[in-house]
Amino acid sequence: ASLESRSQTLLPFHEEPAATIVQRLKDVTTYEGEDAVFECRLSRETAQDAQWFLGDVPLQSNEMNEIRVQGTRHSLILRKVTLEDCGSVSFKVGQHSSAA
Repeated sequence: ASLESRSQTLLPFHEEPAATIVQRLKDVTTYEGEDAVFECRLSRETAQDAQWFLGDVPLQSNEMNEIRVQGTRHSLILRKVTLEDCGSVSFKVGQHSSAA
């Protein structure tokens, strides 16, 4: 009779704590044709997907919207805003969100 030896290795699953928003968005008032800058700060740098929205529309970085991440600071620059850009801007990371 053969004796089978089994060994198992337990690898702990390390889940990074979720980042929270520590500096929330502030309302921005600007004139048509100017740039509008929105900033918020997270509790930590994170690999979680962060997303900016104008109304319900997710924003991408392009010639009209500049999205920057510098450490824990996330910023959105809406270039040469028009009346159509008027509305709620929000930022979401994980389960947390902030709106202006």
